[in-house]
Amino acid sequence: MENWMGLLRIHVCRGINLAIRDVYSSDPYVILKMGDLKLKTRVVKQNTNPQWNEDLTLSIEDPNLPITMFVYDKDRFSLDDKMGDAEIDARPFVEVVKMKLNNLQSGTIVRTIQPSKSNCLSEESYIVWENGEITQKMFVRLRNVECGEVELQLKWIGIPGSTLLQT
Repeated sequence: MENWMGLLRIHVCRGINLAIRDVYSSDPYVILKMGDLKLKTRVVKQNTNPQWNEDLTLSIEDPNLPITMFVYDKDRFSLDDKMGDAEIDARPFVEVVKMKLNNLQSGTIVRTIQPSKSNCLSEESYIVWENGEITQKMFVRLRNVECGEVELQLKWIGIPGSTLLQT
């Protein structure tokens, strides 16, 4: 735990136009993986535009590791169907956290990240100083599937004793 940096809360907001994997719909859920840590949302039944609104919290030791997101369709009598995947690069977010910002006006955009071939963003994403916290809202385009995006919001949770809070 000596290299432990802190906690990254990922608010899994919603899915947008997810692929149909059952007859008329899907029963989607999201898995987030970083290193050995694996977290999962609940299943939303029969919905290709699910509203999860769930917080999943990752402990960050190595921000160079990507966060891998998988979306699956829950099946009762067979293996769950893949509905796409994406990689989320936490490095730009952690770099802003390391800046130790203070006294900025709420709503200040600290950094803009453009969609590119090296990330799964479907549109510009902004890292923002909001009410004393650093947040980033993003729309992530799923890969290896015909359609679908997932809306996420990142938020840093500073913990006493973490390496990012030491001077």
